[in-house]
Amino acid sequence: MRIALVNDLPLALVALRRIIEATPGYAVAWEACDGFEALQRALKDPPDLILMDLVMPVMDGAQSTREIMRRAPCPILVVTASVTINAAKVYEAMGYGAIDAVRTPTLGPAGLLDGAAALLAKIDRVAVLAGKIKPGDARGVAPAAPLSVAPTPRPEQLPPLLAIGTSTGGPQALAEILEKLPRPFPAAVAVVQHVDVEFAAGLAHWLEERTGHPVVAAQAGGRFEAGRVYIAATEDHLVVDADGVIAYSPIPCELVYRPSVDVFFNSLAQNWHGTGVGVVLTGMGRDGAAGLKLLRERGWKTIAQGPLTSIVYGMPKAAAELGAAMEILELPDIAPALAAHFAGAAKKEE
Repeated sequence: MRIALVNDLPLALVALRRIIEATPGYAVAWEACDGFEALQRALKDPPDLILMDLVMPVMDGAQSTREIMRRAPCPILVVTASVTINAAKVYEAMGYGAIDAVRTPTLGPAGLLDGAAALLAKIDRVAVLAGKIKPGDARGVAPAAPLSVAPTPRPEQLPPLLAIGTSTGGPQALAEILEKLPRPFPAAVAVVQHVDVEFAAGLAHWLEERTGHPVVAAQAGGRFEAGRVYIAATEDHLVVDADGVIAYSPIPCELVYRPSVDVFFNSLAQNWHGTGVGVVLTGMGRDGAAGLKLLRERGWKTIAQGPLTSIVYGMPKAAAELGAAMEILELPDIAPALAAHFAGAAKKEE
């Protein structure tokens, strides 16, 4: 797989080059020192993957991602030195089409590379989706530790649930939907966004500032409450157990994306005894399609984003082809449909 490196720091380029060149099956396609140069190189020589820095002269990584995805689309992985300082730029770049984000590896004592394993795990996931390597050859991640479990609820205590799965382009799509939903919202909202675990808490904060809804990381042992938005917060799979309690599971281990939308939707189909709506938004691959179909078969309302507004029409296309979506809606139409549905459901309960 040919990988392009975009970074204005020579030491960062050295570290990235060393990691790529030392990994069988991967090679450096070209290097660029700013976003504009990356755009020009991508137009002339599209690589299989771009490792994109964020803070650069001439054109930053977010703007470069937007232009590359518009004019020469290819997978882009954000590689940034600071999660905290660059959080807003990370979600901006992901909204324009970056697949995920990871910390920039650094050269340590004796030339050791700190962060190489995490970077290669992300690259492997892209390689699996592109058919460059087999799923079993991708480097995995360690499971999260379980937390305590809350008391069992009665079925009538479960709130209505809006379950959303998304990947490439997801942060901006999520923000656009959430900011158009009424506050307080009469349902709980649970989101599985393919994003590095280091960025999950920052994504929650960014969405809360953008939309005005309370957004938190989903905590194992807790419960979904109406009026709050929950973000999957580890690289294990977000699930609900038979009592409707939030949990995380390392199984299945072989899935490319962690957390998996399919695993979450499947757990809802099996264990969620309340009403709900399932939504699959923009994203690369097929994650969420099979799970959305199962939710539809269980009586949930199901929606897939349309092709005109999807940054990558992969996940929602798979859902549409599988017959999993009751409705195919473009992004501006999704929030009004959700608001109307849950308002109508609330009136029926009165």
